[in-house]
Amino acid sequence: MNFMKMAIDLRSDTFTLPSQGMRDAIAKAPVGDDVYGEDPSVRKLEELACELTGMEASLFVSSGCMGNLIGIALQAGRGCEVLCAKESHIVCHEIGALASLGATQPTTVPSTAEGLIIPSALASFKRAYSYDMADRSLIEVENTTSGLVYPLEDVKAIWAFANGNGMAVHTDGARIFNAVVETGIPLSTWAKYTDTLTFCLSKGLGAPMGSMLCGSAAFIERARRMRKLLGGGMRQIGFMAAAGIYALEHNVERLADDHSRARRVRQALEESGWARITRFGTSMVFFTPADGRTNQDVIDFFKKRDILFAEDAGFCRMVFSLNVDDRMTDEVVKAIKEF
Repeated sequence: MNFMKMAIDLRSDTFTLPSQGMRDAIAKAPVGDDVYGEDPSVRKLEELACELTGMEASLFVSSGCMGNLIGIALQAGRGCEVLCAKESHIVCHEIGALASLGATQPTTVPSTAEGLIIPSALASFKRAYSYDMADRSLIEVENTTSGLVYPLEDVKAIWAFANGNGMAVHTDGARIFNAVVETGIPLSTWAKYTDTLTFCLSKGLGAPMGSMLCGSAAFIERARRMRKLLGGGMRQIGFMAAAGIYALEHNVERLADDHSRARRVRQALEESGWARITRFGTSMVFFTPADGRTNQDVIDFFKKRDILFAEDAGFCRMVFSLNVDDRMTDEVVKAIKEF
């Protein structure tokens, strides 16, 4: 690969770089000591998260992994179970944090091939109390998952099941703004059907770091203490909070551009004759060669043309984000036709 030339990076939306406008916001941010609750930019960001979700309180945390760990550990509890899809991020990509740090056991439930929990299957996970068995105290929903949006009716059904069986719901909404833009359903509606919610400011929104953990005021007060326990107390972090504010104010609606470019590449793959689409949603395209060649053959071919993407769950995966424009998308389509 020619490193003197900027690669077209489709490995993940985590590779986004801050725009000049975001860099200016970072440079000008008023800051204070957030451990003392005195960083005005953090306070503004947390207030904005409350406005968007309609939830009582929020907490700026360093990552989605930290937000999920705090949200699930505090709600599920030591020696309890959280029900989740087997493909969920908390199972596959958080290095066992729930068990090792949260003392909470993930239990996987039936899901679709794409990783969406099947609400009707939850009934079989009801069981009577027994002192020698872990309490099933929480359900975790990841929306979106692999770019796919949960149907709102399914989210409502999961919420109803949880409420009817003394359980809470945590939503890993790392990319929930992709769901908001794709469906037109506001974040506050999704938030009605969960007790706690995380969303990432990085990924498609383009901030360098950070996630928000949202919930009741009482819950967030406990979460603030656990964040400190995990070493997550941050000082003049308002510089990064300012990036998050900029992301929420400028980079949400533009996610539609990522979705449009992903659809264009999906169409090119479908028309190519050599590719089989295995999964598609919002800004992500999953595919595999259907002509006897391997995923690595595809990855290597595109890499020579300065186009990077990854293998995930046995498939090639392309993720579109704000650093991929129409010209770059043209190059991807051209390479698809050449392969």
